[in-house]
Amino acid sequence: MNEQIIARHWLAIIAPKAAPALATSTVLILARIWNANGAEHSIGNAVLMAALALAAGAAGTFASVGAAGDPVIAGTAFATSGALAFAGVAGYSDGLPLPLLLWVLTTAVAYGLAARYWRADRRAHVAYERHTSGRREEHAHVERVEALRAGAQIESARAGAQYAEQLATALLTRAALPGYSPQAVANAGLPQLPAIERNKEH
Repeated sequence: MNEQIIARHWLAIIAPKAAPALATSTVLILARIWNANGAEHSIGNAVLMAALALAAGAAGTFASVGAAGDPVIAGTAFATSGALAFAGVAGYSDGLPLPLLLWVLTTAVAYGLAARYWRADRRAHVAYERHTSGRREEHAHVERVEALRAGAQIESARAGAQYAEQLATALLTRAALPGYSPQAVANAGLPQLPAIERNKEH
């Protein structure tokens, strides 16, 4: 079983691990740009961001309750709520210490949530690899058994052919011996050739 081996690029390996930090950093940068363009101490902007964050949080709450709750939608809504709240505080504050502190906390929370999904994905990947390896070993065992069985049948057929060839050679050699008499063989009590073989010899 020849399988193509695909080596993942190092960027493809690092990108998922860096995604939470990139997301929170992007929100912080955009919030500070918004702060520099008039969001600082703007009550209207703060109220707007607070209302959006509360709406996203409420949507996440509704999406997570009940038997029909969707964890993906709920997680997305809560992440949006947190990002909006973080952007509102970072854009409204007049200094960097509070936005940077919130950035550190938000990044830590994002990595904590992402680690949970990474563990689940890793467990699923390991389970899939074990299942695939087990199936591969099972198929290889079946192939080995079938190969041994076919080899035994071939060897048996070959041995039968060799035996028939040796028997025919022995019969022809015995018939060609000088002074060979089937009657003498019968009188001596030795096994004699069947009638059909005697007819072929004569």
